[in-house]
Amino acid sequence: MKHHLKRQLRRLVTERPYQILAGSAVALVLAGGTGAAVAATDDAPVRENTAAVAELGSRLGEVATRGEARVAVPSPSASPSASPSVAKSAVKAASTDPDTTRPAKPKPPSTKVLDYDYEAQTTYWNCGPAAVRNALSASGVETTQEAMAGPLGTTESGTNSAEDTTRGLNQMVKGNPYRTHMFGGSASPAEMDQLQADVVEAITDGRGVVVNVAGDATDTDGGWHSFPGGHYIAVVGYKNDGRTVRIADSANPALPAYWITTIDLANWAATRGYSA
Repeated sequence: MKHHLKRQLRRLVTERPYQILAGSAVALVLAGGTGAAVAATDDAPVRENTAAVAELGSRLGEVATRGEARVAVPSPSASPSASPSVAKSAVKAASTDPDTTRPAKPKPPSTKVLDYDYEAQTTYWNCGPAAVRNALSASGVETTQEAMAGPLGTTESGTNSAEDTTRGLNQMVKGNPYRTHMFGGSASPAEMDQLQADVVEAITDGRGVVVNVAGDATDTDGGWHSFPGGHYIAVVGYKNDGRTVRIADSANPALPAYWITTIDLANWAATRGYSA
């Protein structure tokens, strides 16, 4: 019987070739006793049993299909990505990783005026130390005009430039936040915008600004201020988003503060500079 089945299988393979996997399937069929489906004996004439051949073909197809399915679908345990422990670790890491995104900086208020302690200058050449002292008081830093005269290099000829006021301010405030901004002889629209932005940023951070001016300017109330030889003033607040600024002026204790537009202040300081 087995010899006859083998001959039939050889005939089938010769007439209808199958994939290599079918050869393994034949061995499984023989081991399972499927040879019973062929009724002929070893001595009988070879006759093609159509039903047996169809059944064998069907079983071979099933075995081949199961083999392909085993190849196409890998075992879950064979794939590291399917490991439950790895998946849980990934979820845990995603849930515990800190958010490093910086929060958006809040928009500055439209109007802000700092609390400060005003003091008029003690000598006609002491406007630099007085302006620095008034600006520092808005930051809660206490000092005196006399104490600031040395760091600013102030003499009877006055204080040289905004570079000196920047240096003196940074000696008194942590983090050296002040920077010097010099004009080139006239204030361009871009420099006016920069002054406005610098004032808003400094006041929002709680710091007064010191401006070195020269010449004449008119405040928003029509007051006239003239310093042909130069002068230092402190900016302690702003309104209208910085388009108008609050000045603490040590020159005249009878008029300790006034408002001036940022454009007029920029033109007033056009040959000098400021510390912000």
